[in-house]
Amino acid sequence: MEFKKIPFEDNHLTELTPEQIEAAKAKYKAVFEITVEDKKCWLHKPDRNVLDLANSASSKKSSKFNETILRNCWLAGDKDIVEEDDYFYGASTQLDELITFKNAELKKY
Repeated sequence: MEFKKIPFEDNHLTELTPEQIEAAKAKYKAVFEITVEDKKCWLHKPDRNVLDLANSASSKKSSKFNETILRNCWLAGDKDIVEEDDYFYGASTQLDELITFKNAELKKY
């Protein structure tokens, strides 16, 4: 099964099946579920393009970084998480976990 991502505005999926999660993991390497009280959403790990877009958006308004990550990594869920402030800020506290990097070492000679 191949996972077909739907843009946030057109996405009406409220949850993902285990099969959809596995297909999304195969495509995006990682899938995350965020729960904010009674609401859930599923996101994939952001790539460089999404991070660049989020950084650019945040130059005008700091909350746009998190909103850009949510909208562009959205796979399914309750859109109140993006559209209602209490849920949005709750979900925002977890977004750092999506943005992980390999450890690097610098040596000077």
